[in-house]
Amino acid sequence: MNLQLLFPITLPSLWQNSDTFTLSEHLQSWLLDPDSLTARLKSHCHQFRVELLGQKVELCQAHEAVADIPVGEKVLVREVLLYCDDKPQVFARSLLPLSSLTGAEQALANLGTNSLGQVLFNNPSLERKTIEVAMFDNNSSVGELAKNVQLEVTHSLWGRRSIFVLDDKPLMVAEVFLPGAYAYQITEGLTMKSRIDNV
Repeated sequence: MNLQLLFPITLPSLWQNSDTFTLSEHLQSWLLDPDSLTARLKSHCHQFRVELLGQKVELCQAHEAVADIPVGEKVLVREVLLYCDDKPQVFARSLLPLSSLTGAEQALANLGTNSLGQVLFNNPSLERKTIEVAMFDNNSSVGELAKNVQLEVTHSLWGRRSIFVLDDKPLMVAEVFLPGAYAYQITEGLTMKSRIDNV
């Protein structure tokens, strides 16, 4: 199936502080990791790639609005899938206010299949605000996306979102871990140790 036909997926949900949920230590380590998700995923696979589902300018909707990005602000919406060794691991949706896409940040509008996270974390001015967490069931929009990439949804999916600030310019990134993602695999440490031992 042409996944671009599904764009935009959107992520309507109730985003909350992580303290609201009882999460396993392993899942927490992924959801609340303040560092680059791209870098962490790359450390778990041989080949990492980004598939662009689509991007377009629209008005920020009430369910995604925050203090830094109010309802009605013009934003560039970008949705991608992150793959490790050709297995989809993460669905990501970013809101880039047009008012933030000025100066050096204009380049963020033309990333294509390059990783937004990699660009963000290479910027020394980057500030990451509070990470919020949400749960998605198999009937959610992202649950339907998972089924369209031939992933079996046997449990709730977990996601996180946060506001990043570059040179006083805010943008929002939300990421949902798809079925079978490393975030749900408690044995990942053993797998990585075995891979390193066999190198």
